Amino acid sequence: MTRRDALIQVIESLHAEIAALKANDVVALEAATHAKLTGIDSVALYDGEAPSREVKELAAEAHRLNETCRIYVNLMAANVRRRLQLLSGEAAPAYRPGGYAIA
Repeated sequence: MTRRDALIQVIESLHAEIAALKANDVVALEAATHAKLTGIDSVALYDGEAPSREVKELAAEAHRLNETCRIYVNLMAANVRRRLQLLSGEAAPAYRPGGYAIA
């Protein structure tokens, strides 16, 4: 497997992670994450080589997709926190556009 192929595997796995997050499919998320980590290990085998322009572009795409996954996870965690606060009767802090809590 080439570095390019490994990066393509990582990108495909990130797409699968995003789909699993959207569907709340834990089994698919676990499989996609495992495939992603395997692909990252394969990419790491080429650490000493200078990357081509195509490899740099693929790495940038993988980074963007990973950031998308991170945002989904953070939003899901915030939604769970909010629900738990509502269920427990704890008042959730109010926010204004500047991002500061209103006392």
